[in-house]
Amino acid sequence: MSDRAPQPVERQLPTEEVRDLFALVRELAQREVAPKAAEEEDTGRFPRELFSLLSESGLLGLPYDEEYGGGEQPYEVYLQVLEELAAARLTVGLGVSVHTLACHALAAYGTKEQRAEHLPAMLGGGLLGAYCLSEPASGSDAASLRTRAVRDGDDWVLDGTKAWITHGGIADFYTVLARTGGEGARGITAFLVPGDAPGLAAAVPEKKMGLKGSPTAQLHLDGVRVPDARRLGDEGQGFAIALAALDSGRLGIAACAIGVAQAALDEAMAYAADRRQFGRPIADFQGLRFLLADMSTQIEAGRALYLAAARLRDAGRPFSRLAASAKLFCTDTAMRVTTDAVQVLGGYGYTADFPVERYMREAKVLQIVEGTNQIQRMVVARHLLGPESR
Repeated sequence: MSDRAPQPVERQLPTEEVRDLFALVRELAQREVAPKAAEEEDTGRFPRELFSLLSESGLLGLPYDEEYGGGEQPYEVYLQVLEELAAARLTVGLGVSVHTLACHALAAYGTKEQRAEHLPAMLGGGLLGAYCLSEPASGSDAASLRTRAVRDGDDWVLDGTKAWITHGGIADFYTVLARTGGEGARGITAFLVPGDAPGLAAAVPEKKMGLKGSPTAQLHLDGVRVPDARRLGDEGQGFAIALAALDSGRLGIAACAIGVAQAALDEAMAYAADRRQFGRPIADFQGLRFLLADMSTQIEAGRALYLAAARLRDAGRPFSRLAASAKLFCTDTAMRVTTDAVQVLGGYGYTADFPVERYMREAKVLQIVEGTNQIQRMVVARHLLGPESR
C-alpha cells in the first residue's frame, strides 16, 4: 500500500468557521479513522469509540439546530464532511449519515417538547441511532410494511420484524415505521424506540460482501411498549415522514459514494506514479492517463451534482428529484471508479494488500441502500413525467 498522502480536495469554504471545521474533520479522519480502517474492516470490528469522539467533536448533529445541540450547518457543508469521513472509512461516513437520518423525524416532525427532551442526547450526548423502514418482505415497496403498532391506553405496542438495519443491535435509539391503520402508505406512523426497550432484540448480523465493520441486522419487536409521547408526527403521517427523511438521506449516500471514489482515485494515482514497467512509470502511458482523467471527471461531476441538490435543500426549494439523481449518479460513479482503480493496480488491486479491492466491494452496497438505483430512476422519471397511467 502506498504511503503517499491523498490528494487534497477543493472544498466549498464560505466562512472561517467552515474552514476550521473542514480542517478538524480532515485531521481527525487521517489520524483516528484511516489508520485502522483496513484491519478493523477485515475483522468486522465496529469503531464505537470513534462515534463517541465524533459526538464530542460536534460532528453527529451538524445539520440540526444549535438550540438542541446541533451544529446548524447547511447541508452543503455537512455533506462535504461526510465525503471526507467516507474517504477515510465508509463504515464511519455511512454511520454518520444513518445517524443523521435516524434523527430527522424527531428534528423535523417532533413537538417542541419532544425535541427538547431527546435531541440534545442524540446530537451531542454520545448516542447512536438507526432507521427502521425496510422489512424482510418490503424493501423497495416500503409502503407494504407489516410491522404493527396497536394503541393500548397511553401506549403503543409494536410487533414485527425490520430488516437491513444499519447499527441493528448496537444503536441507542431506533426511528421505527409501523402500521397503525389500514393498508398502504396512509396507515403508517413513526415512533422513537429506545435501544434497550423490553421486547426489542437484534438477530445475528448479516455476513456481507463489504462494510464488514458496520453491523447490519434484522430487528425483532415482540410486544415492545412505547408511550404515545414517543410517537413522531400525526397518526398516519409516518410514510410521508419516511420519504422526507430519505430525500435527505440519499444525499448522504451520494456524498459517501464520492468519498469512496476519491479514495480509490488517490490510491490509483499514487500506484501509477510509483509502478514502473518498460523502463518508466505506468502513469506515463496514455491509456492509463486517459483512464485516470475519466475517473477524476466522473468524481467531479458527482460532487457538483450532490452539492447542487444540497443548495436547493438549503434554500428551502424542492430537491427530491435532484437528490435521487445524485444518489443514482454518485453511487454508479463509485462502482465504476473503484472497478477502474482495481484495473490500474492489476493483480495487486485484486489483493487485500491494497485498499482498492475493499473500496470496490464497499461501493456495491451504495447502489442498493436507501433506495436501489432502479428506484432512483423511477423517482426521477415520476418527477419528469408524472405517475404511470394504469
